[in-house]
Amino acid sequence: MDVEALRTFVVVAGVGQFQAAADELGISQQAVSKRIAALERHVAVTLVVRSSRGSRLSLDGQVFLPHAKKVLTAVEQAERAVNPGSRPLRVDVLNRRISPAQAVYRFYRSRPETDLDAVTLDTVTLDKENAAQAAQAVLEEVVDASFRALPADRIPTGITAERLLDEPLELLVGPGHPLADASRISPVDLAGHRIWIPGIRPGTEWAAFYQALSEAFGLSIDALGPNFGDEALMDALADSASLATLVGRGDRYLWPRTHDLRRIPLHDPTPFYPHLLLFRTGDRHPVLTALRDHLRTTAPRTPHDAWTPDWTVTVH
Repeated sequence: MDVEALRTFVVVAGVGQFQAAADELGISQQAVSKRIAALERHVAVTLVVRSSRGSRLSLDGQVFLPHAKKVLTAVEQAERAVNPGSRPLRVDVLNRRISPAQAVYRFYRSRPETDLDAVTLDTVTLDKENAAQAAQAVLEEVVDASFRALPADRIPTGITAERLLDEPLELLVGPGHPLADASRISPVDLAGHRIWIPGIRPGTEWAAFYQALSEAFGLSIDALGPNFGDEALMDALADSASLATLVGRGDRYLWPRTHDLRRIPLHDPTPFYPHLLLFRTGDRHPVLTALRDHLRTTAPRTPHDAWTPDWTVTVH
């Protein structure tokens, strides 16, 4: 059934004249007549009776009118539901403790009326843990945007990738570690020390990142052993004189005060994890636009000694 014909019928019923309906709809009187005739052919009854004094609804037309209005109301509701900004922006923040989640949280704090959902894809759908799968999830509209690290040649058609969140890395160690009292260190000084990052999975973007980092500076980075979560990692660091891990400066990990863990900045150079914001090309959701603007304006200036892998997408 033609929605415009239904809309024309309702207007004719309201104004009582084809010409007045044409004026209200911004079309010709002939177009109004054609739409009404097509609608009557579709329902196989006469809906409007024309006379020298105007138009009136037939008995069938009177019965049909309230149903036509309900259909138009449903169509209007459906259209509003998919208009940009009519639903929350759904953003995959990868992990609620790390920098992307904290950045989106700061954005929300700056404008708490914002309508958005911060999610992690592993809680939305299965097997979406690497960047390529996350990009596909954006294309399939499982989420509107995702923070990931992808080489330029792996960004699929239909996805725009904007590098908006470079995260400097820090060393995290327990009080017994040989580097615990350092105020800052260079990545090359980590050679010979075991850096344990449990949970790294082959094929993920963070596995590629840490592989590039270890090759660039001769580091020993591994994910050996079971991953019992962040709290267990903090416990292991506190009890060890040899284990270390790497965290983002903006990551928000918590541990008991008695652990006395130390966060030590890296410099000369400073390794940065290059988070890209992936979103559908041409997406006009106003919250997405506002989030991108916020990330651009609040991003700290990248230092001169920044290091990222060779495959990192250039900053826009």
